[in-house]
Amino acid sequence: MGDGKPATIYDVAARAGVSKSLVSLVLQRSPRVSEQRRTAVLTAIAELDYRPSTAAVSLAGTRSRTIGVVLDDFRNQWFVDLLTGLRESLQDQGHRLVVADRFLNTGLDASPVEGFLSMRVEGIVIAGEPDADLAVPASMPVVVAGGRGGLARADTVANDDFAGGRMAAEHLIALGHVRLGFVGGRSAASVVRLAGWRAGIEAAGGTVRTPRVDGEPDREAVPTTSAPAGADVTGVATVLQADVTEETGFTATRRLLVEHPEVTAVFAANDVTALGVMSAVAERGLRVPEDVSVVGYDDTPIAATHYVGLTSIDDRSVDIGRGAGEQLLARIEDPSRPAREHLVEPRLIARRTTAAR
Repeated sequence: MGDGKPATIYDVAARAGVSKSLVSLVLQRSPRVSEQRRTAVLTAIAELDYRPSTAAVSLAGTRSRTIGVVLDDFRNQWFVDLLTGLRESLQDQGHRLVVADRFLNTGLDASPVEGFLSMRVEGIVIAGEPDADLAVPASMPVVVAGGRGGLARADTVANDDFAGGRMAAEHLIALGHVRLGFVGGRSAASVVRLAGWRAGIEAAGGTVRTPRVDGEPDREAVPTTSAPAGADVTGVATVLQADVTEETGFTATRRLLVEHPEVTAVFAANDVTALGVMSAVAERGLRVPEDVSVVGYDDTPIAATHYVGLTSIDDRSVDIGRGAGEQLLARIEDPSRPAREHLVEPRLIARRTTAAR
């Protein structure tokens, strides 16, 4: 506008020579508008640089075309690809994303879901482990992306963490490693990845120590009844009580290598933990992968950097995000349909942190 004020819907209507109601119909992508009038309105919007208010559209009773996304932690790079996939599946339908970190404003004693409800979002994606404290209304379409359980009525799109954990063990055993370590946390995904890693070792006829909680002594190895005579593969697992970070991964691996210097390969429950593993290996004067091979999980952008070159299990987070968006749109269309779980098959991306024993 020439006077510096932002254009209004009335300005658009006047420029296009139509009513305010017809402009609203165009913004709603209504099929009841002729192509000629739709073009006139869109041209006026472009010429006036008109930006409709989402809040105003919602209050007027029309669709907000807004999707709320709840993240565990903005610092986790896993969410970068997940959001990319979500955007790809939703933007073609004219939906926009509003993202909140549920732990960022914990001191305010407010759930991000409350903010989403005030914005009249059409659906919510919970990225990560669902939490009962989120209190999502039963009438709200919701999809859990990357996490498991917690909301029985929600669709779930996640990586097949069991298959990925087993894949990591099989890769290291194929390279000739017979003393394997695991470092992970207590999240649902980490627990399933540990179970898959254990299954991979046992399938090779090996034994696995029952998971130890960080700070507690190891229990004795529990042999697999089907293990052939002479089987030599063993694994020891460390489960962190604290959040899984680079620092906790470093501390746990430092202890693991002191107590089990025979370990020549470590599987970390995610890439951030794997960085801590690599730091602990270097602190002991050992080399990756010449002395200790390391496998991470999630194949985050940092794993693919030339400096790190981390072998990692690609959980295909872009596909998880894309699938979550598609499932949410389907649930918005049909709220009464049964909840579904869709598992995305992982794949191993071999880089320079793993090598033959």
